[in-house]
Amino acid sequence: MRTPQIAVPLGRAAVPLLGTAALAVSGLLAAMPASAAGHPVSWTRSCSVDLQPGQAFCNALRVTDAVEHVNATGVTPGATPSGFGPADLLSAYALPANGGAGQTVAIVDAYNDPKAGADMAVYRKQYGLPACTKATGCFKQVSQTGTTTLPANNAGWSGEISLDLDMVSAIAPNAHIILVEAKTASMVNLGTAVNEAAKLGATEISNSYGGSESSADTTDDTTYFNHPGIAITASSGDSGYGVEYPAASRYVTAVGGTSLSKASGTRGWKESVWSTSSTEGAGSGCSAYDAKPTWQTDSGCSKRTVADVSAVADPATGVAVYETYGASGWNVYGGTSVASPLIAAVYADAGAHTAAVPASIAYANASSLNDVTTGSTATCSPSYLCTAGPGYDGPTGLGTPNGLTAFTG
Repeated sequence: MRTPQIAVPLGRAAVPLLGTAALAVSGLLAAMPASAAGHPVSWTRSCSVDLQPGQAFCNALRVTDAVEHVNATGVTPGATPSGFGPADLLSAYALPANGGAGQTVAIVDAYNDPKAGADMAVYRKQYGLPACTKATGCFKQVSQTGTTTLPANNAGWSGEISLDLDMVSAIAPNAHIILVEAKTASMVNLGTAVNEAAKLGATEISNSYGGSESSADTTDDTTYFNHPGIAITASSGDSGYGVEYPAASRYVTAVGGTSLSKASGTRGWKESVWSTSSTEGAGSGCSAYDAKPTWQTDSGCSKRTVADVSAVADPATGVAVYETYGASGWNVYGGTSVASPLIAAVYADAGAHTAAVPASIAYANASSLNDVTTGSTATCSPSYLCTAGPGYDGPTGLGTPNGLTAFTG
């Protein structure tokens, strides 16, 4: 039986690894100043933290001191909201414009965002993306059982929902989108929502949440996340060295996080491990329970290693998001909650998946990724689990997208 939910107030996140099986928290009260790319920002967690096994919390971090140069609400033609927009992200990751045709990306989150469709419409219009609405069948918003009777509204999770929908819109604007809302943030309900997403025909499923590992994870793997041929992504967490579930599942693509900034050179961008301190940054490490997939060959973990790939997650190099339920329009977000839907949308750009577990594709095409070689989240042993270097490392996995090759197959 799952334990009841115990919420922790919003604020600074400090969730390090405790042994090899659980997460612990210290200092969850004040908004955390992050400092990367030379400009500090303050952020707050969008969702309350819950460390009880069997419970999850979202990994969205909302910047609280962003300066906007557009109208607070609605579309501002000819203006650019703060934070990276679609053109920036497509450029940084060498992705095609107008991707996602023929694919259906599902977003799994807890609770309901009553403004989800309307807010996504503003984001898409601001950036000149094609409309995606319920009326045309492009967008669906359903409960964990597929009905239109939606769960209770929740302002914190609504920020996560807006972030997820906007990232899929940015990277795969021609994909259909299904928002599947679990009635609570328990792994049972979120897992049920994942199954519903698969049932409804999703080709990619993004999960921007995580919780403490538990001995139930291997059962949850087969019950909720084993959907051959569907690219399922999960954020690795925002608390530095330490493992969250479902990122630890051997059936998902565990997505770590980077700091992303513009630079001179051929690519025009540079990345490093996202980390503010030893307890704030991209999650990584060895699973305590999940078996190592056959396609993962690093030697420092006898079981599953997190992460597989990565994308931008640093709030100081965050992305633009439009949200009016729980916030007042344009915002900047970070966290590995940015990276998970972004990578799910990259899989959508790549098209149909023939690999049973699409995470394996990147391991066969590692040279086609941007290798992140600088930065660390902590001091650990072996060091690659928390420190970047040439090749595989925990916080950024094999690297970040450089076109579609590492996601095609």
